[in-house]
Amino acid sequence: MGSAASTVPGGAVGVKDAGEARGAARTPVEPGRPAATRAWVTRLVVVGIVLAALNLRPAITSLGALLEEVRDGLGMSGTLAGLLTSVPPLCFALFGSQAPRLARRFGAGAVVCAGMAAIATGLLIRPFVGGTAGFLAATAFALMGIAVSNVLMPVIVKRWFPDRVGSMTGLYSMALALGTSLAAALTVPLTDALGGSWRTGLALWAVVAVVAVVPWLPLVRERGAEPAAPASAAPVSAAPASAAPASAARQEDPALRITHSRTAWALACFFGLQATAAYITMGWMPQIFRDAGVPAGEAGVLLAVTMAMGVPLAFVIPRVATRLPHQGPVVIVLGACGLAGYAGLYLAPAGGAWAWALLCGIANCAFPLALTLVGMRARSSAGVAKLSAFAQSTGYLISIPGPLLVGMLYQHSGGWGLPLALMAGLMVPQIAVGFLAGRDRTIEDEVAARAAA
Repeated sequence: MGSAASTVPGGAVGVKDAGEARGAARTPVEPGRPAATRAWVTRLVVVGIVLAALNLRPAITSLGALLEEVRDGLGMSGTLAGLLTSVPPLCFALFGSQAPRLARRFGAGAVVCAGMAAIATGLLIRPFVGGTAGFLAATAFALMGIAVSNVLMPVIVKRWFPDRVGSMTGLYSMALALGTSLAAALTVPLTDALGGSWRTGLALWAVVAVVAVVPWLPLVRERGAEPAAPASAAPVSAAPASAAPASAARQEDPALRITHSRTAWALACFFGLQATAAYITMGWMPQIFRDAGVPAGEAGVLLAVTMAMGVPLAFVIPRVATRLPHQGPVVIVLGACGLAGYAGLYLAPAGGAWAWALLCGIANCAFPLALTLVGMRARSSAGVAKLSAFAQSTGYLISIPGPLLVGMLYQHSGGWGLPLALMAGLMVPQIAVGFLAGRDRTIEDEVAARAAA
């Protein structure tokens, strides 16, 4: 659901560092190259970014569409299925933090190329390795590739397109949302068309990842300046964004004790709770609809609709939020949509399926709002980098138990009443901490005030 010092257009870096972006626009990206060569390589980078973004979610949403078949085929309990849906944020927290270190040693292009290869390998072997343990290990391998790629993509955007961070981020966001939606919508129809085996249906998405390796091969030797330290320990879910300047990590103020800021803690909790809701939705929503009698193909399309809501709203919400003195009202509106969607899934899951999918999709757009708040709650690039690292790494750790608890409640209760009650219950503190994080103040001021007290 984040990335290295991520923001959405109009958020973090866009709000705080417009001057730096304008300055970067006057700096040639590859000053030592002939213009024709630079143009060719730049086009290749654009293709690589788009193809990479398309591959950052199908490993998750394709599995959600066929979760029932996977459970039956592997003899997996509801608790283990819940563990499976908790693997993405765990892998993002573990592997994403290593991406900047790997990039400094091997180059960002080489690491992204290896990440795409890991995704392809993991997706290809996971249906056929046999047993739940092998399936989990192969899934984790693919998610490792997603984690490092997701963290480094915004860095690549900033390096190659310093004057077009916003537009390239929009392109990247749309490609990610498109990949998410296509995997949710097409996995079941393609599986049926190819004989009905869930193993074939899941392995198909490895082909897209193989294609994504190709444009990165010539870029393996493109060793530009890499960030000196991770600006974020974990990537995201539904919409990525631009990176803070690479120099931000070098300029961090060691005196800024971010854990002394109440706003930082509120934002970290908000990030974690919205990520919890997003991963529960991606992992379990198709199963909720299928248990209510909705055909498997339609359930996958409903998940695709939910994920696709992030395409337009990822552009709208940050712009609305940055024009408000207090972002709490936006938090409340998104939370109310989530509560309404969960209530509908409990009362009439099949009858109003499309409405509930839309409402849950709107609620999931708390993610771009969280990234925007990261940029608004710090004064400097260094503060944004520290706040992003703290909020996202802490948040992804908070999100890990949620999908697992849903699986346990589903298995032991035999229905969706208790899991949906848990989801609704978590939305209440999400609204509360989001409202606190939306107050017009900065972490620097809070830390200074505490130090002076």
